[in-house]
Amino acid sequence: MKIEQIYTGCLAQGAYYIESNGEVAIIDPLRETDPYVAKAEEAGAKIKYIFETHFHADFVSGHVDLANKTGATIVYGPGAKTEYDIHEATDGEIFNLGAIKIKVLHTPGHTPESSSYLLIDENGKEHALFSGDTLFIGDVGRPDLAVKSDLSQEDLAGMLYDSLRNKVMTLPDDVIVYPAHGAGSACGKNMSKETHDLLGNQKKNNYALRADMTKEEFIKEVTTGILPPPQYFAKNAMMNKSGVDSLDTIMDRGNVPLTVDEFEAMANHEGALVLDTRKPQEFAQGHIPNSVFIGIDGSFAPWVGALIPDLQQPIIFIADEGREEEVVIRLSRVGYDNTLGYLKGGFKAWKQAEKEIDTVKSITASEFAEDYAAKDINVMDVRKPSEYDAEHVENAVNSPLDFINKNMNDFEASKEYYLHCAGGYRSMIMASILKSRGIHNLIDVQGGFKAIAETDIKKTAFVCPSTK
Repeated sequence: MKIEQIYTGCLAQGAYYIESNGEVAIIDPLRETDPYVAKAEEAGAKIKYIFETHFHADFVSGHVDLANKTGATIVYGPGAKTEYDIHEATDGEIFNLGAIKIKVLHTPGHTPESSSYLLIDENGKEHALFSGDTLFIGDVGRPDLAVKSDLSQEDLAGMLYDSLRNKVMTLPDDVIVYPAHGAGSACGKNMSKETHDLLGNQKKNNYALRADMTKEEFIKEVTTGILPPPQYFAKNAMMNKSGVDSLDTIMDRGNVPLTVDEFEAMANHEGALVLDTRKPQEFAQGHIPNSVFIGIDGSFAPWVGALIPDLQQPIIFIADEGREEEVVIRLSRVGYDNTLGYLKGGFKAWKQAEKEIDTVKSITASEFAEDYAAKDINVMDVRKPSEYDAEHVENAVNSPLDFINKNMNDFEASKEYYLHCAGGYRSMIMASILKSRGIHNLIDVQGGFKAIAETDIKKTAFVCPSTK
């Protein structure tokens, strides 16, 4: 028996490859299916089942594409309805995979169809639980993503309480928990950076599994402090129900080199969004006017999903040489399938063609500290409210990047703003969006709050819980 967790850091997502006696099951696959096919072929094995723990909202699954390529059966839990062929499992149903068995545990709460998959090894021992978004390490799934007119988040939270106590917590302590996500995912609020753990440890350490917790207490705790879901979540869930184009089709359309003139024409006359995926300081030093920065070396796909409202938006992009295919794949993971190509030769080609260039003023944390001490400046902290509440620069205004599309009124074109986040990634995204909408008097603070905290300003102008 072989179990391999295939973890994708930018999505904080875990897919799973399970193999026994030449038969393979894949759990919660990403959009790109070739890695799973290659693993099975290398082992001389056949992919028999594709298990989906629920209708994912934070990424587009590759289950339909993988089934078409391999002939594997797609399995969902009870209540799942799709526009493509699946096996809708019953609670307790068992699937044979080589010498092992996989048992379906219907665990509604995160969503109504949410199911966990219990692996029973060759000796009949309950070995591992693939818990999807029902149980994370340190947390449980948020209960507000599948709310319907007749089903509130409190209703779903109550279902989750029952699922955990009746289906999960009754399992042996030495069962290994393999969740669908880890720290950084928006599918929970308190996830650990660890990507698996023993169930016994979770019973001791996970706040939601306290033995003395009543249902009412559980509902209150899991529904308190939930940030609004990113706008693309509902759209991705619908795509996972209806099916999507093959990634091969997306790559043929999007991984296309464009000349400077072709690129400019698409941007100016065809309504394509220009997405710059380079490093923050490269963007600051020079970029195409009105382009939006979201760097590939960060939480790229989630920020694209959070900030670009229309999944059908035509996108053309600038990337470092050799990373163009990666950009198209990562856009497709969250449903942005209308990528039309990239600038051949990158930003260097744009400069060589002597096209118009814009910049973002970017200063060090030490320079920021000097300006802060010398004059009255407008400081915009673009971190999440929880980060701001923990500690922030005195008089800084919290305008989270997550809500920029709603909070444009926070900014006036006539004023100058100093922008910072935690490390410099989000503030540059914010600067690019503001500039594309006519707000140009911006100063980005390199290294963000982390760098500011290393200056003398920390002694005199930081607000934190102990000093409020």
